Amino acid sequence: MSGVSIEGVRKAYGKVEVIHGIDVEIQPGEFVILVGPSGCGKSTLLRMVAGLEDITGGTVSIGGRVVNGVAPKDRDIAMVFQNYALYPQMTVAQNMGFALEMAGEDKATIARKVKDAAAILGLEPLLERKPANLSGGQRQRVAMGRAIVRDPQVFLFDEPLSNLDAKLRVQMRAEIKALHARLGSTILYVTHDQVEAMTMADRIVVLNGGRIEQVGTPLELYDRPANRFVASFIGSPAMNFFDVTAGPEGFRLADGGIVPSARAKALQGQDLVLGIRPEALIPDAQGPIEGRVVVVEPTGSETFLALEIVGQEATVVVRDRIDAAPGSKVRLAPTGEQLHLFDRENGVAVTDRAPAMA
Repeated sequence: MSGVSIEGVRKAYGKVEVIHGIDVEIQPGEFVILVGPSGCGKSTLLRMVAGLEDITGGTVSIGGRVVNGVAPKDRDIAMVFQNYALYPQMTVAQNMGFALEMAGEDKATIARKVKDAAAILGLEPLLERKPANLSGGQRQRVAMGRAIVRDPQVFLFDEPLSNLDAKLRVQMRAEIKALHARLGSTILYVTHDQVEAMTMADRIVVLNGGRIEQVGTPLELYDRPANRFVASFIGSPAMNFFDVTAGPEGFRLADGGIVPSARAKALQGQDLVLGIRPEALIPDAQGPIEGRVVVVEPTGSETFLALEIVGQEATVVVRDRIDAAPGSKVRLAPTGEQLHLFDRENGVAVTDRAPAMA
């Protein structure tokens, strides 16, 4: 396994630049996920690492070797696509071994490598089937097996689970994570699904508009977002945001309610954005925040409340059962040190870390 170094990488189509100087270091054996909204440049960046897109500027190195001018087949990488890209006329075994056959490997070596990969992925009973007779999850495992038999320095995954149903995505997330633990391989993985990123990655790279917003472990991004974009993108449901003014007692909302905080005194007079995650707001008869219930969504283990608070939409996740109906009022209080502050103009996090609740 080898690391990947992305240094000052840019991509332009004519005069339009879509990747603006990306710098990322991926350590050997690390599982790094590129995440962001559609059009943010994550798949383009992955394709540049793979050699499927030309690099306008900067360098990509794999295992210490600059690969800018190296053909994809010579980069010692294996890529797994969202559409599987299996040959319909070939069996599972033939699909998995095809790249080795093209590379001139002997039949005994190909059979051994295919058998070993099939054992890892639980594909032994399916080796003689053709793709048309496989489920979506089985096809994805075959695509992964085709990558494993090549024993590459780096695995590249481009939204491999996007075509699967919700239940199967959960299962495949666990399988890919277990595969990484077993092989100790270096993985660069693209997804638009932040739940995938949070549950699978060693580190996450959050992209927006062809630029990096923040790099960190899943919990670093969740607990200490660098800006409002990261705060809104990481976490499901998304963080709630309220315009506030800092005062001596706390943060004053537009309706006059005050959220108590020791941090507010040092920021007195500043107009800020207060961020509170849905699970950090709990029903409290004496709470400083009043909301009008719009929608109640019970799931059994928890209840989602869609609320209107100071004229804007907000979401609350209640772990216990709650008797609430559309149109009713509920008072809420933040829990613990769960307040995030952002500059109202540029969205950058206000980083003083005094205790959040008075």
